[in-house]
Amino acid sequence: MKEVTIETLKRAADRICLDMTEEQYQTLLEEFKTMLAQMDLISRIEGVDEAVPMTFPFPCTHSFLREDEPINELSVEEGLKNAPSVHENQIKLPKVVK
Repeated sequence: MKEVTIETLKRAADRICLDMTEEQYQTLLEEFKTMLAQMDLISRIEGVDEAVPMTFPFPCTHSFLREDEPINELSVEEGLKNAPSVHENQIKLPKVVK
């Protein structure tokens, strides 16, 4: 594995346009050292390479979706009655992208 250094972290931060202080780089380097030490300890566990990776921490008991059956449908007027602004039976929202 490639050694993690301050220079490595600076190159990575530059690639994603992240600006950090020298103190922050030092803190990040220490955190990487801790994380790499923990990964080394985990890799020493007997049989860890044969373990099946988990994608979800609990067994999934449902392999189907329920049927989508409408109940208590609202009319368009009822659904829009509390909207602050309506245009052509739709809720009008302020523009968020310039």
